Amino acid sequence: MSVSPILALRRAMRARLAADASLLSALGGAKIYDEAPRGAESPYVLFADTRWRDWSTPESKGSEQSITLSVVSIQRGAAEALAIGETILALLDEAPLALDGHRLVDLRHQASETRREQNGRFARLDLRFRATTEAI
Repeated sequence: MSVSPILALRRAMRARLAADASLLSALGGAKIYDEAPRGAESPYVLFADTRWRDWSTPESKGSEQSITLSVVSIQRGAAEALAIGETILALLDEAPLALDGHRLVDLRHQASETRREQNGRFARLDLRFRATTEAI
């Protein structure tokens, strides 16, 4: 059974992030989640929203994904989240990731947005990436 392009991309992104000592140090461990466990200590990174659309041609099966990674921090202001975000951007923007069952054509950062959540208790940085893949 082939791996979906969404799962293949997430696994490759997670592996790239989890292999970086400076990111793990900033997070206080490998705190990269699909959903944060109850009581998870910040800062941490979440795989948030993903949008997928078929990008196939008559010659090959492909996909386009818009994937959002969120950095969550309880530090006042957004400085901690932004610093962690810079590390993530350096690791993922245009990274040549190896995907299971797919070839990554392109992975690019498209936009970032900061906001406060839970009455200002959490700072959140959303990093949006666009990826195109082809099945192999």
